[in-house]
Amino acid sequence: MIGLCLGLAGAVWAELPTPAFTLAWTHTIEKIRWEEDYRVTADGLVLGEARVKGSGAGMEIPDGAELRNGSWHYQRQLPPLQPLRVGRTPEAGDYQLCIDQRCRPMSDWLGPPQASQPVLELWSCELSSPAADAG
Repeated sequence: MIGLCLGLAGAVWAELPTPAFTLAWTHTIEKIRWEEDYRVTADGLVLGEARVKGSGAGMEIPDGAELRNGSWHYQRQLPPLQPLRVGRTPEAGDYQLCIDQRCRPMSDWLGPPQASQPVLELWSCELSSPAADAG
């Protein structure tokens, strides 16, 4: 079964048996929520819709975005990401991982962000066991 792996340089720190997820975070300067929806495929993570509550430093609203329910909704055409690399530091706060509309801090699976590990990778992977815990 294909699922979502979290880790770095191919070392798996957590496995989640999910076909889709939303990665969410709060911009460190503007304090505005940002969300990206991904599908987990054999080729990698496919970005679907993204949403941002407003614009600001490094957060320009893309052309073609639509304002709905207080957020700008847009889509970017990117090839599957394998892996998706994100910065994760104590100063920036933690990401949220949302599965089936239920959001939890990334630290629920990985512990709090550490200055000694400022990067996290997410990728699609063959799960090592069907009992992998989605939480």
